[in-house]
Amino acid sequence: MPLPINIKELINGRAVEWERIEFKESWNPIRTLHTICAFANDINNWGGGYIIIGLKEENGRPVLPPKGVPIERLDTIQKELLNLCNRIRLQYFPKVAPVDFQGSTILVIWVPAGPARPYEVPETLAKGAPYYSYIRRFSSTVKANSE
Repeated sequence: MPLPINIKELINGRAVEWERIEFKESWNPIRTLHTICAFANDINNWGGGYIIIGLKEENGRPVLPPKGVPIERLDTIQKELLNLCNRIRLQYFPKVAPVDFQGSTILVIWVPAGPARPYEVPETLAKGAPYYSYIRRFSSTVKANSE
């Protein structure tokens, strides 16, 4: 399934609000999992968000051209992502698409608001780690409190 949005408009901030986009220069499994949880929980009912891996940000804005994700890492990252998403309580899987953009391949993770909120993920990848819900507050992913 193709992304429901023009990638150029997404990256340049014309398609969705900046608080609904997370740029990650490189693959960071636990931080990505926390952000997926936050977008799936969609505390403000904005419709989720997008995580773009392979695109550095500076002061919340994308640094272009993108660094990209090495082609030989795409399959491994997607398999890791599948395993990570199996750790989300209740079951949730985002949409993922490698996209060619400005001569590099970036990985776009589209995280629509989940139908079975609230979701929880482990705080770390260590066995027995406690689970928490995460939400987006402004442009940050934070642990939700009991309220």
